[in-house]
Amino acid sequence: MKNRITGRSAFLALLKDEGITHLFGNPGTTELPIMHALKDHSDLTYVMAMQESLVVAIADGFSRASGRLVACNVHVAPGLGNAMGSLFNAQFTGTPMILTAGQQEQGHGLTEPLLYGPLVRMAEPLVKWAVEVTRLEDLPRIVRRAAKIATTPPTGPVFIALPGDILNAEAGIELGRSTRVETRVRPSDEALRPLVQRILKAQRPVIIAGDEIVKSDALKEAAALAATLGCPAYQQSAPYGAHFLSESPSFMGALSRSQPQVREVLSPYDLMIVLGADPLRMSVHSETDPMPDGLSMVQIGLVEWDLAKNYGAEIAVKADVRETLRVLVPALKAAGGGALEGRAKQSLAELASKNWTARRKLLVEQIAKAKGKSPIDPDYLALQLVEAMPDSAILVDEGLTSSRQTLGLRPHRDRYGYHALASGGIGWGVPASVGVSLANPERPVVCYSGDGSAMYSIQALWTAAHHKLPLSVVIANNGGYRIIKQRLLSFHSDDNYIGMDFVDPPVDFAGIGRSLGLEAIKITDPAELKPTLASAFNRPGAKLIEVMVDGSV
Repeated sequence: MKNRITGRSAFLALLKDEGITHLFGNPGTTELPIMHALKDHSDLTYVMAMQESLVVAIADGFSRASGRLVACNVHVAPGLGNAMGSLFNAQFTGTPMILTAGQQEQGHGLTEPLLYGPLVRMAEPLVKWAVEVTRLEDLPRIVRRAAKIATTPPTGPVFIALPGDILNAEAGIELGRSTRVETRVRPSDEALRPLVQRILKAQRPVIIAGDEIVKSDALKEAAALAATLGCPAYQQSAPYGAHFLSESPSFMGALSRSQPQVREVLSPYDLMIVLGADPLRMSVHSETDPMPDGLSMVQIGLVEWDLAKNYGAEIAVKADVRETLRVLVPALKAAGGGALEGRAKQSLAELASKNWTARRKLLVEQIAKAKGKSPIDPDYLALQLVEAMPDSAILVDEGLTSSRQTLGLRPHRDRYGYHALASGGIGWGVPASVGVSLANPERPVVCYSGDGSAMYSIQALWTAAHHKLPLSVVIANNGGYRIIKQRLLSFHSDDNYIGMDFVDPPVDFAGIGRSLGLEAIKITDPAELKPTLASAFNRPGAKLIEVMVDGSV
């Protein structure tokens, strides 16, 4: 005899068996069956956010800070519509996520009641797989398949529509078992040998490291490759995570998204070794191609779409980055011998005066000159924020123009210590930091956000206060969209900033923070920055620190 179970209880039991510990959501009428079932699944933590875009962003942050599969539930067609911007972000970063939405009962939906919409068609452009459950007996197979698809590289979100009649039905069904596809594969010997030979043939190699370094947990291995070759290493041009150990003697920093600048940086090299990255993803158009003429490329990673996507690769290896490096580095040492070791030692000595560590020292000296400036210099705020953070703290960064120097100031020391906006869709940082904190309750989390970005998702602060998270949200208030002003002036020689200010009336972020249950502080004096920030970062509870910074363009 099969155990009889309701669809709603089966759904939650399946999620738990797939490793889900938190269900992120915002309930509506079509989600009431799930809310009903939660009382029988008290070991599943429900995290409520006050709008669906925040639900998905919080779940996204949780996954990025833990590497785990996440699940979130939103409300029917308008709720899924609200979630789409955050779903775009999750697709961009390949977040393993099961997104579900309640759907009108089958048959009732045919009459097109209020809130009805074609959920699968809406979600399909942004997910790996989208499906609607039409039989309770199919629910286990669908949830198991969704979890398998979401977690198999290239990872990414999936979507399931849950009609009310399916959730409320009861039947005797088997829940099946969870499956994960093992993808930690390394190259064959036949593939490894030419890769070793090509790398050793290069006179001036350079490494570009990307997000698969984080997903593969390959920070130490990537640094070992750079040390073995004695070559410089850069983060990909969209550096939204801890993609390389900053204090490695080989690390030079992140590539910018300026095509002429990147072309100049890469022009001295004859081979680009790409580790788990879309290495030269740009932002705004330029007539200059960032890839220098004659620069060859070899590429390693599991995201096959990124392999030789825009530039042909001499060798492209679809394999796990960490497992590949674990066999590649010893093979290079064995084949290169003493000559490689001597060349690497000399090269590393030459990099010592211009690597990330050396540049940081000069950058700190430069920024410190703005110590007494009022309004507060945003670079000085970034410096004080970094220096006030405990070593164990995690930084979630969406400061945009106010955080332009954070990558040069805050060292990457572990793969989950830094998270930044990836896709360019602003408003991610504040809710994502809530998810990051939920995933790492033992570590203080600092969110550094611009004022414009924060206003996209400010109500996420309530969730932080409700869960009493060790989260400090620092908002750099420059009274407008400074980055858009800069680009209007730069690209169009126009300083008529229509629709780019919010100073009449001004936004009182400290007041908003208090209204949502946080301790709130406003700083206008640069001398108060470091002691106030250090105190906040080392105290329990959710806090908002509003800093009035210079908004001049």
